[in-house]
Amino acid sequence: MKDLGSRLKEERKRLGLSQQDFGSIGGVEANAQGKYESGERIPRSDYMAALGKKGIDVMYVLSGQRTPIATDTLSEAERAVITHYRALSEDDREAISQLATSLSECATECSS
Repeated sequence: MKDLGSRLKEERKRLGLSQQDFGSIGGVEANAQGKYESGERIPRSDYMAALGKKGIDVMYVLSGQRTPIATDTLSEAERAVITHYRALSEDDREAISQLATSLSECATECSS
């Protein structure tokens, strides 16, 4: 399960979180998070479940396959955001991505 650790680290970095912040989502200390990412330890199911509750793509971490978003479950507002996003330039998309990451981090920190 060596790939699990690298995917876990990739997902953490994609979200712009430190090991401490990511670990706290899963209810573990930063040193345990580091051991998960290095492949020294295998995460427990309750840790993975906690990650999933916060919107982390646990299927990707476990299997390497991204969970597709079911478009039939999107609200009208979510569809509109996607439509507007797709109309933006690549630079503007990057700016929106950074903004969304920052807002998500703030929400995670504020709810801890």
